[in-house]
Amino acid sequence: MTRVKICGITRPEDAELAVELGAWALGFILWSGSARAADPAVVAGIVAAHRRRIETVGVFVDPTLDEVARLVEGLGLSAVQLHGDVGPSFCTEVRRRTGARVIRAFRIGSSADVQDTDRFRFVDFHLFDARVKGLHGGSGETWDWDLARRRRSKVPLILSGGLTAGNVAEGVAALDPYAVDVASGVEASPGVKDPAEIRAFLEAAQGASISTHHAA
Repeated sequence: MTRVKICGITRPEDAELAVELGAWALGFILWSGSARAADPAVVAGIVAAHRRRIETVGVFVDPTLDEVARLVEGLGLSAVQLHGDVGPSFCTEVRRRTGARVIRAFRIGSSADVQDTDRFRFVDFHLFDARVKGLHGGSGETWDWDLARRRRSKVPLILSGGLTAGNVAEGVAALDPYAVDVASGVEASPGVKDPAEIRAFLEAAQGASISTHHAA
């Protein structure tokens, strides 16, 4: 079944609802440049409450290794999502030093972008998002999913970029990803989730996954 990651979590009540509805992972943006940046103290409380039931993912943009290690340990995170220009060796060192699973995020706008992801063979997941100038994610824009069909890597894929309850089934049918990732598509405003949208998204993603695997 395709799993669901709810990203841009900033409030305990949003995290609790996502967990109750069967989300696979919660994403906390630990980069001050985002409108969805989370308060580390709030993140620590959410992680402590839910870590046994769900993946807890810290999202970083071009961090230092020390920064990642400090926050993974201090917040109790189970996974790290890396954006920006970090290379394969940095990703490997993050996993070695922290023990956390590593999601390498990529902005996809061309076949060359997809081919470049092959360098990251030793991470736990690839996350494909839209390439939007000036943004590292959370743009709310989709991208050409056909590009991902040229992907050769066996690293599990997380589909992201402009997903909503209205189009997530199409994405699941197109790529049968390991998981789908949503932030703006379930929000009332940046960092504030809409309970009805979270519920609708999870129902659509899980329903699409069942249909896809029955068809296969």
